[in-house]
Amino acid sequence: MKLLKTLIAALMLAFVSLPAAAVQPDEMLADPALEQRARDISAGLRCLVCQNESIDESNASLARDLRLLVRERIMAGDNNDEVVDYVVARYGEFVLLQPTTGGWNWILWATGPLGLLFALVVAAFYLRGRAQAPAKASEGLSSEEQARLDEIMKG
Repeated sequence: MKLLKTLIAALMLAFVSLPAAAVQPDEMLADPALEQRARDISAGLRCLVCQNESIDESNASLARDLRLLVRERIMAGDNNDEVVDYVVARYGEFVLLQPTTGGWNWILWATGPLGLLFALVVAAFYLRGRAQAPAKASEGLSSEEQARLDEIMKG
């Protein structure tokens, strides 16, 4: 039983450490400062296969190619912005985990708040109209209905 618990703990530890193992040793730059720059840049780039992971976290072959491309551009002397611009020019803005708000993207960024504002305006008009609506008059029971009710209650 103890062996089974140890095995499960070891497997859980292996699964937890998988994302950290995505960057392979043969990809790393010898200079720690340049490697840190590459990691910083890679943290903001989306894996085009996994789509919800950065290229540093992904084990996909395309993510590896992108990691190597980032390191290649750094070794060529590009600064961080130039590396990102190069990758975006090659793969499109979708590769960014945090898309820019410029260009047509402002429509995407504004849709949520504008939709909420529209819903609040519609709700306000609805509630205002409902509050101003005349209340239904309570007529009560007719004499025939009252007689029938009395008969049922007695019976």
